[in-house]
Amino acid sequence: MFRLRVQRATWPRPALVLTDTPRPDCPGCEGDGGTAYDYGDPETGEYAGTGWEPCTCWDPDRRWLLMPLPRLSRVLRRSPPSGYSDEPPF
Repeated sequence: MFRLRVQRATWPRPALVLTDTPRPDCPGCEGDGGTAYDYGDPETGEYAGTGWEPCTCWDPDRRWLLMPLPRLSRVLRRSPPSGYSDEPPF
């Protein structure tokens, strides 16, 4: 059974996608979709990062494109919005 939701994706281009969600009553992940674990450096034994193991109750790669979103042009991304000024009001 699918538990679907709409999500905004940014890669490879902006789009709205329909994606599966983890099962909320899953005993393995308790609805989080996976389990985080810490790991250490094999030589020193010190903390090296945190890994994440996905649960079998969902597939994070199961997604369907609903609608591509338009990209902003480079001019709009770089220029500040018009109508604003950094001058004091008086």
